[in-house]
Amino acid sequence: MKKALLYLSLVLSTLTLFSCNSNDPKKITLESDDDKTFYAMGFMLGGNLQRLNLSDKELAALYKGVAAASKNEKSEVDMAKFQNRIQEVFKSRMDKVAGKEKESGKAFIEKFIKAEGATVSATGLAYKVIKEGTGATPGGEDVVEVHYHGTLADGTVFDSSVERGKTISFPLNRVIKGWTEGLQTMKEGGKTKFVIPADLAYGEAGAPPKIPGGATLVFEVELFKVTKAADAAKAAAPAAKPAPKKK
Repeated sequence: MKKALLYLSLVLSTLTLFSCNSNDPKKITLESDDDKTFYAMGFMLGGNLQRLNLSDKELAALYKGVAAASKNEKSEVDMAKFQNRIQEVFKSRMDKVAGKEKESGKAFIEKFIKAEGATVSATGLAYKVIKEGTGATPGGEDVVEVHYHGTLADGTVFDSSVERGKTISFPLNRVIKGWTEGLQTMKEGGKTKFVIPADLAYGEAGAPPKIPGGATLVFEVELFKVTKAADAAKAAAPAAKPAPKKK
């Protein structure tokens, strides 16, 4: 909850820049690079409010409060009373959004299993092998080199090493649970499509602004190389300095 309030604080601070100069931020013309820079900042921070699913009236009330505070005007509401209410609204709105996401994600996984003949594990991870590998299979702490393409259930791309054109390497015990489990079903040279429920991904909090709370994630992963944890540790260790020669 502290993180949610921090997001709101950052967003409100940015909105202040606009509210001081116009009653309607939509009418602001982005003329200078500074204007565009602050717009980009506001757009980035404002993405965190998506989880609240604000109506136009609620958003207008938000702007009104920002403008009043920035001009040192007296609050129209009892701030002490509504401090707790802010947290309650955040939690209830976020829980509601996450609940809808999880329900739609459940239906998506069921369709994926039925339509594509996918396998589902005891934890709820669903996957389908696109290409069988022939090399080594990673353990839970091994380092893997992969290409991946990640989308939400609706097809929105949130991250992709494929689009960046560069593979990525990481230890399997430092990623989301769905990856740690899923990559251990693969062999070097293989490619698999994973559908990961929220409980094995970013949970009800999500990873805003790109991944909403409760979101089911879809990854296509190609495994290029497995480096055993012990070998990776040796490679990362600093080289031993030679002992000084005796005089």
